[in-house]
Amino acid sequence: MAKRVAVVEDEEELASLVEYNLERNGFTTRVLRGTKDTFRQLEDFAPDLILLDVMLPEVDGFELCRQIRQHGAMARTPILFLTARSEEVDRVLGLELGGDDYVTKPFSIRELIARVKAHLRRGEKPAEGPKAASGPFQLDREAHRVYLNQKELELTSTEFKLLEFFLSHPGKAYSREALLNEVWGEQHFVTPRTVDVHVRRLREQIEEKPDDPKYLVTVRGFGYRFEN
Repeated sequence: MAKRVAVVEDEEELASLVEYNLERNGFTTRVLRGTKDTFRQLEDFAPDLILLDVMLPEVDGFELCRQIRQHGAMARTPILFLTARSEEVDRVLGLELGGDDYVTKPFSIRELIARVKAHLRRGEKPAEGPKAASGPFQLDREAHRVYLNQKELELTSTEFKLLEFFLSHPGKAYSREALLNEVWGEQHFVTPRTVDVHVRRLREQIEEKPDDPKYLVTVRGFGYRFEN
């Protein structure tokens, strides 16, 4: 079954270009114009991935992202921001609100399609065993779920992949560059700051005291290590 991609974009020419190229690559696509009922339209479409503009006519893209991350059925859906706002503060805000990627306009359609495919691959079943346990954590790869002390964590696809990697490599320190290579792979467009943002979001899910982490600790001047 073809993967479903929602394009929330009010620029008609750009939306049509993105829609055309997504469908050429085998995706089922729906364009939404960023009106007040966009959230309901997303619920009805149930996309596998969302391309989301920030500056929309009737809703704010950042606020829409926040709503999506609080919605059970769509909470894990990858969100890629498409925006002309290229300042670092905007990119960081988008990631902190739950975005998985941040694409600034103008952008290459080929690069955008590559990013879409990369994020969707991240949610597919990996080759390793379907279930694993590490201390208080239980990982179910087939169901794409993680539990901490029998309580399910609400993780995005990127957060899941990052935690899966740490659970598979406890006690070893990794630099930000190494984590980019291992978790984001061919996505050479992400930066070390992206790792920091996702680690902070992950700590908010797994740590009792995110500012004094027990599991995901900082190796000063180097990167991060997972203790379990």
